[in-house]
Amino acid sequence: MNADRTVTAVEDLRILARRRVPRMFYDYVDCGSWSEATYRANSRDFAHWEFKQRVAVNIEGRSTETTLLGEVAAMPVALAPAGLGGMQCADGEVLAARAAGAFGVPFTLSTMSVCSIEDVAEATQRPFWFQLYMMRDRTFMGDLIDRAKAAGCSALVLTLDLQVQGQRHKDIKNGLSTPPKLTVANLLNLLTKPRWCWGMLRAKRRTFGNIVGHAPNIEDTSSMALWVSEQFDQTLDWDAVEWVKARWGGKLILKGIMDPADARLAADAGADAIVVSNHGGRQLDGAPSSIRALPAIVDAVAGRTEIHFDSGVRSGQDVYRAVALGAKGVHIGRAYMYGLGALGEDGVARCLRILRKELDLTMALCGVRTVEGITRDTIIPRS
Repeated sequence: MNADRTVTAVEDLRILARRRVPRMFYDYVDCGSWSEATYRANSRDFAHWEFKQRVAVNIEGRSTETTLLGEVAAMPVALAPAGLGGMQCADGEVLAARAAGAFGVPFTLSTMSVCSIEDVAEATQRPFWFQLYMMRDRTFMGDLIDRAKAAGCSALVLTLDLQVQGQRHKDIKNGLSTPPKLTVANLLNLLTKPRWCWGMLRAKRRTFGNIVGHAPNIEDTSSMALWVSEQFDQTLDWDAVEWVKARWGGKLILKGIMDPADARLAADAGADAIVVSNHGGRQLDGAPSSIRALPAIVDAVAGRTEIHFDSGVRSGQDVYRAVALGAKGVHIGRAYMYGLGALGEDGVARCLRILRKELDLTMALCGVRTVEGITRDTIIPRS
């Protein structure tokens, strides 16, 4: 297929990824918890905000460039932490990090990645962000933080909303595992994905690179599954956040904020940024969409910390709306993972180019020349 002509939107990348990625790994990306009501609302609720079209305004010389945590970014977008990137295609996290670095936006590596911190650092030679889950084994956590420091990570993203995992029916039914279990159903599905299989046969990395071989007594995926199920720390509180902040010593982003009271506590804790996020609808089904939660959190924080946003972003117009409502940066997860599964590194680059073009055109038609000019009075709520 000629991707230059057929891929013009993130949705095209999703359709292509669904054809090329094995069902269990495609479903891992493209699903929510329980009824998936919050997952669907995340994208749907952007339509509540309409654009204020302006005319006869000089829009020449527009720029989507901005800064995120003091670093220049080509647009107000970062790649969110997403587990199992290396199962969307071989060496997926390395490819995504390279694409983000070449484009000029931050990449965030998940704790639950296939490629390790060291793999990404060696392959990209560019600073990236690292995402951390709070686990009971503080020695392992301290070592993980030290590895992120040694790799030159410029920010740590501490995820606060996964002390327990939301029930994701598709993952349970598919028997999700890394690498996939060779059941009859999985084998039959893999036979329909020759491109993916060929890439994985040549790949060196097929398990969780940040954990296997680093956590105590974890040498394979079977021993790791039990360890992970016991490790997510249900005692996580603000004292634990302070422990991470002190151990890390660098820029700290707190992810998973959905309530104004929690946003104020995060600012009190000295977070350099917070991410308004419901984990892409993968945790508490029935929670409001992230875009509905954003305005009240922006008002509550009142500029005390940088506000980022994720969940449901599928277009540059979604990026515009989130920025207009007060987000300094917008994190994309599924959008770039579709690109990764569809076309590998080029798919991630294509996703970023699509978002920037859509953002730029929306700015032009709204009479806005800079990201700083994207303000709340450039959008209007649908009556």
